Amino acid sequence: MTTARDLMTPDVQCVRSSDTVTEAARMMADLDVGALPIRGEDGRLKGMLTDRDIVVKVIARRKDPLGVDAGELAEGAPVVVHADDDVSAVCTVMAERQVRRVPVLDGDRLVGIVAQADVARALGNPEAGKVVAAVSEE
Repeated sequence: MTTARDLMTPDVQCVRSSDTVTEAARMMADLDVGALPIRGEDGRLKGMLTDRDIVVKVIARRKDPLGVDAGELAEGAPVVVHADDDVSAVCTVMAERQVRRVPVLDGDRLVGIVAQADVARALGNPEAGKVVAAVSEE
């Protein structure tokens, strides 16, 4: 059985909930990623921050990115899967919640992230995985 742990990218970098959106954007640029998990001051996952969140919820609303903390953009309970969840459960969560990336928890500890390209490659169609990965890149 293939699990989320088999698919995930481990050692994911996080933005702290107290970091400004500007700091988060710099981190995204440095890491060449479009999303980062938001980790609270208690070390727990608070949500995901995407480049789209920054544009739509901060820039388009003419807010000062230096005055908005990443944690302010975390909405509701984060969509997650667990490390031992089967790939079909991961697919179901991603499809039902319409997310491209999903954090992976082991207990309450963030251990990785699964992207849609990871799922496509794991399902036996490496070409589809390449296309999805390429489309997701900027």
